[in-house]
Amino acid sequence: THLKPSVTPDPRWPTEILRENRRRGARKRPRGKRAGVRNRLRARAHRAPLPSILLANVQSLDNKLDDLRARIKFQRDIRDCNLLCFTESWLNPAVPNHAIQPAEFFSVHRMDWTADSGKSRGGGVCVMVDNSWCNNANVVTLACSCSPNLELLALKLRPFYLPREFTSVIINTVYIPPQANMDTALWELHEALTQFQAQHRDAALIVVGDFNSANLKRAVPNLYQHVTFPTRGNRTLDHCYTPYKDSYKALAHPPFGKLDHAAIFLLPKYKQRLKREAPVQREVTRWTDQSVAALQDALDDADWDMFRRSTDDVSEFTEAVVGFIGKLVDDTIPRITIKKFSNQKPWVDRTIREALNSRTAAYNAGIISGNMDEYKSAAYGVRRAVREAKRCYGKKLETQFQQSGSRSLWQGLRMITDYRSPPSGLMSADESLANELNTFFARFEATSSSANASSTNANGASANSANANGASANSANANGASANGTIGAANGTCAGPTIEQRPLIITESDVRRVFKRVNTRKAMGPDGICGRVLKACADQLAPVFTDIFNLSLTLGIVLSSFKRSTIVPVPKKPRPSDLNDYRPVALTSVVMKCFEKLVRDFITSSLPASTDPLQFAYRHNRSTDDAIAHLLHTTLTHLDEGRGNYVKMLFVDYSSAFNTIIPSLLTTKLGDLGLHTSLCDWISNFLTDRPQSPLPALTPLSSFADDTVVVGLISDNDERAYLEEIKHLENWCQENNLLLNVSKTKELIVDCSKKQERHYQPVRISGTTVERVDSFRYLGVHISQDLSWSRHTSSLAKKARQRLYHLRRLRDFRLPSKVLRNFYTCTIESILTGNITVWFGNSTKQDRQALQRVVRSAERITHSELPDLQTTYYKRCQTKARKIVKDPTHPNNRLFSLLSILLANVQSLDNKLDDLRARIKFQRDIRDCNLLCFIESWLNPAVPNHAIQPAEFFSVHHMDRTADSGKSRGGGVCVMVNNSWCNNTNVVTLARSCSPNLELLALKLRPFYLPREFTSVIINTMYILP
Repeated sequence: THLKPSVTPDPRWPTEILRENRRRGARKRPRGKRAGVRNRLRARAHRAPLPSILLANVQSLDNKLDDLRARIKFQRDIRDCNLLCFTESWLNPAVPNHAIQPAEFFSVHRMDWTADSGKSRGGGVCVMVDNSWCNNANVVTLACSCSPNLELLALKLRPFYLPREFTSVIINTVYIPPQANMDTALWELHEALTQFQAQHRDAALIVVGDFNSANLKRAVPNLYQHVTFPTRGNRTLDHCYTPYKDSYKALAHPPFGKLDHAAIFLLPKYKQRLKREAPVQREVTRWTDQSVAALQDALDDADWDMFRRSTDDVSEFTEAVVGFIGKLVDDTIPRITIKKFSNQKPWVDRTIREALNSRTAAYNAGIISGNMDEYKSAAYGVRRAVREAKRCYGKKLETQFQQSGSRSLWQGLRMITDYRSPPSGLMSADESLANELNTFFARFEATSSSANASSTNANGASANSANANGASANSANANGASANGTIGAANGTCAGPTIEQRPLIITESDVRRVFKRVNTRKAMGPDGICGRVLKACADQLAPVFTDIFNLSLTLGIVLSSFKRSTIVPVPKKPRPSDLNDYRPVALTSVVMKCFEKLVRDFITSSLPASTDPLQFAYRHNRSTDDAIAHLLHTTLTHLDEGRGNYVKMLFVDYSSAFNTIIPSLLTTKLGDLGLHTSLCDWISNFLTDRPQSPLPALTPLSSFADDTVVVGLISDNDERAYLEEIKHLENWCQENNLLLNVSKTKELIVDCSKKQERHYQPVRISGTTVERVDSFRYLGVHISQDLSWSRHTSSLAKKARQRLYHLRRLRDFRLPSKVLRNFYTCTIESILTGNITVWFGNSTKQDRQALQRVVRSAERITHSELPDLQTTYYKRCQTKARKIVKDPTHPNNRLFSLLSILLANVQSLDNKLDDLRARIKFQRDIRDCNLLCFIESWLNPAVPNHAIQPAEFFSVHHMDRTADSGKSRGGGVCVMVNNSWCNNTNVVTLARSCSPNLELLALKLRPFYLPREFTSVIINTMYILP
């Protein structure tokens, strides 16, 4: 029996006391430890993953000792705090440490003001370490700096407990005075932090202090700031920075004494990696030389004719072959189950585990017997085992990094950093969600089917007639420049009718070649045949699959087993809230991908050369920087042509462009291009009657780029041509079943006129107004409305700094400098120099310095000199210019004109003037020549320039012989510049040299026209004596 309570509950009682009557069988609240960061810290005061910190600006620590001692005595959080960090301690060397020690279990470390600080008093920082958390013997001072701009005390601590991912803790206590130069202070602090991170890669870096108006994220963008509330008035002067997101929770405490500067208590929120990530248990296949040889023998003995005789249906024949191969793989290749923990180091092997067990046994035996000699010997054995394991692992990594290919590079890096992909947002799903996603992904199927059924030859003709609209984009003020082509290029039309190509016949050598090039890292499709099987057994499988591929092409059908795919919904963001937040990724058969590559190569080799010049995707000698450069050149040229001109850019986005293709229209266009009828039927069958929707993306035949921008060059506020071109684009999309995503379509306006205010006409598509933005990320480059590059360079610097961590990991394994430089070139320099020919020339000095700081940080890590960005920019510009000049079909080729130079050894220019003047008068090439360069001019200073001027439109620059040349006569070089090409005021003499070995005249010229990637022309005319 249960006793009734003697006190009747009163509703006026607090909710903590009032107990609600629960019905019988109701679930009770589980009992356990209270949650919360503060409660976790109190339970593990000196065993927290990161130290708890009290940060305060005390302004004379000596006067605040009583307040500090009282807090330590009566406040549990302060008494158990691991680190006490104080700025403006106002201490001097005459004050001993024991005089300011608040309790016997705190050790004092401080940096007092010096004469170098430029202050007569004030300043100073002090750090007190709780000995229960870290012994004083394990505290090392890394830096003590006291300058007029920065006061820094950096300590390296090895506490009794640390998570396995950290080797030590580096606490940096900073004070930046209000009158300091903030840029200089941040530069000094950046240099110190970079050095600490390079020397102690796995240390937990913490930066705390009074920063006043400085912001450390400007110099080190990859740090997180954890103090989010005002600390003095309405300003946040005290900051706490770490490289880990959500590692601290800041609480405001009362200030010390009568100050108005609040103290900050930092509670560690960081969770160990072992607690954040659960152990991974998976089943893997053991591919050994013996198992591969056994599989090859089994396939050699297979009788493929038996499968051919068993059925006349090619689909059943393919299903039987694929099933038989899968059964052989399952029976031949062994499989094992492995379990891996998140904090497990990659170099830990069985030898280290045995050494650790031996050390533990020796320690337990030593505690009982009192003799610790065996324990010391076992401890030294663990160190030797770790060093040997790291050395062997380093050699393995070095071998992997010396191999060519980005895959081996990143695979080695994953092994070093123990990198794991972030968990997917789709943790668990029921059948209803799968059905909803299937319906959503197939939303275009009904539209495409109805459009396909109703499409006729008239529809095909109307689709092709849209090419005229695309052509008008290039002739009117609305120029259409796109990454993958204009509207006309998308139609796939050509100049005239073409002859139908021969049918495609695949040979056994082609199949064997494509099988041997299979990427074994790619996931397999629903047929269960992985890429390793095709690559290892290419000789055995090529004959049977050659027959299957040719049968498929002859019949004009794609086998049902090749059409199947596994649709994996991949979240576009960490927490998806809508069905549109999932991206369908189709895992198709690896055999079908090889088949598609063979068909793709044949189609691309058969296409005519009449593709639209503004199509930059999937074309030889075209890239994203070509598309962006053409777009910017068109924009800047129009802005320079007249005052009041402005440019409108419409960045178009399509909704699932590849999924809305009408197969009948595509087949008609492919036939117009000259492809064989059987191949057109095969492609039509490839796009239809698929068991899953949508169509698989990023396969060899479905690579699709739809990044398009319509550029309107507006003069006299006349936007009619621009709006008409957008209307043509909308009509063309409707005729070709393309859906414009108006919500993601953006408009950017570039207008350099500041005196007059304009009222721009809004763009409307399907009745919806297009959003106007100040900046847009187009093909990986942030384009702003003022054509500045600060936002783009800051994003590059942030991304490159994140990869410096991987470079430090490599250096920690003592890999050679050559390997480190190779990794820097592949992973960091590739980010900093992406599309550098487009934006670097017009970036500001501050933006270039921010990027160059990343390069200098990498130089400290690699201990070698790395190429600066300016040099790389010049080299890339020269390489790009050469490629464009050699390609007459490139749209930017017309912007380059080769410099015409006449070079001659005249041996007395004075005697050859009549001949030169006659050539200039009667020979057009010599008259229009930009530069006339003569050696052995035999001139002297007594000859004036006008006496040797061949025509009034040439300016003369010459270097005559001098006494230093050691010659009594002869020598001398002369350069004549055509004023129609470069004005004489834009010619600067860089060097004049006349020695017994070399005569040199170097001129720097700024002609009226130069490509944007060049700032000037430097012509060096020299004569080396025999």
